[in-house]
Amino acid sequence: MADTPSQHPPVHIMGAGLSGLAAATLLAKAGREVHVHDIRQDSGARFDGDFQALENWSMDDDFFDQLEAWGLAPSSFKATTFDTVDLIHPDDVITQAKTSGVAYRIVERGTSEHAIDQGFKRQALEAGATIHYGSRVSEEDCTIIACGPKGTSAVAYGEIFKTDHPNHIAFQLNDKLAPGSYSYLIIIDGVGLICTCLWRKQRKSERFLNETIAWYEAHYPNLNRQPVKRVGGKGDFTINQTYKQDGRYYVGESGGLQDFMWGFGMRMAVWSGVLAARDILGEGDYERDVRRHLMPYVRTSVANRWLMNRVGDRMFKRMCKAWMKDQDKRGDGLIWIGKLFRPTMFKGLLYRLVTPFMLVKDSKAMGRGVRRLPFRPALKRDEWEPSDEAIAIREQWKAVRGQGGHVSFANDNESEVQPQEKAAISS
Repeated sequence: MADTPSQHPPVHIMGAGLSGLAAATLLAKAGREVHVHDIRQDSGARFDGDFQALENWSMDDDFFDQLEAWGLAPSSFKATTFDTVDLIHPDDVITQAKTSGVAYRIVERGTSEHAIDQGFKRQALEAGATIHYGSRVSEEDCTIIACGPKGTSAVAYGEIFKTDHPNHIAFQLNDKLAPGSYSYLIIIDGVGLICTCLWRKQRKSERFLNETIAWYEAHYPNLNRQPVKRVGGKGDFTINQTYKQDGRYYVGESGGLQDFMWGFGMRMAVWSGVLAARDILGEGDYERDVRRHLMPYVRTSVANRWLMNRVGDRMFKRMCKAWMKDQDKRGDGLIWIGKLFRPTMFKGLLYRLVTPFMLVKDSKAMGRGVRRLPFRPALKRDEWEPSDEAIAIREQWKAVRGQGGHVSFANDNESEVQPQEKAAISS
């Protein structure tokens, strides 16, 4: 039997993103009075209609099965499933990672009705939660802190375009186009996104996006790309000493609960919101449960990020070849990549050895012992002149922008973000 609101004080949640709304839904279903506060005017407003991936390889359980088990409805938003992904090697070789299961689910982030943000919003409202948009609150006045990124550890830039190309997804490891990270192409129902992620701070960073678009145009000649807008944002990667402090629960990106290697964060964000709600309802211990269920994956990702920071295209090529060799052997392209993300004794030891040198203390974290992955400086190999094709892409975008094309990030300076500040690193 659900509790009546009068039995308990109201629960105030700071942030109407996925983690906050997941917690709000479960709490409201249990009869609690729930108020969600967000400084923006809608859930998903810090995004601009870009696509993000829900990975499905890091854990044995399918993520959608988890959602249903938690009492959340994956049918509330549009998700496009892929079992085949183009794996692009740094030497431009294109192979395919395949599985009989689900490799990726692609969702849209933003305020469109079919976006995952709006799906979670509807679930919270239907459960009885009250959402206050344009509402500024302090951490001290809230029980759950789910307000997203505060610092910058990495950035992503992308272009959204119209296309008649069939649905497709491609993932590319190339240290020139995406220093320390990856680029990708996603096409869903006539809308495409080409994006590059930068894990080293660059000058004139838009040149990386132009060069990336030029590469995909050359290797996917049937894109028929019609640029619409450019999107961008930042990722904030932290390790917290505590995840519950003074009665406050830090969930999602506010708790540093995401993947440090490639930025996947939606799965852990929702999961952390569920764990916080269960603790409030007397069904768990948030600090214990986060450390048991989520932190092994976070620690593994920190170790992976340390390794990624020290390699380039030569190692990326070896990774791609090993991935494809394992797929040929096992008949499933998810197994190799899944092992990369899963906790091992070696990754746990490496985490303990490298974190003192990787992370810097955040003095503004209200005594929670937060350490942040800094935005690393550029390397000498990051300096290069744009190709003629990339210059043509740049001029094309200038023309589109002159006709009203929208940009959601500030040019050439990753520290400057537009008002709808985004966390677009695949989270």
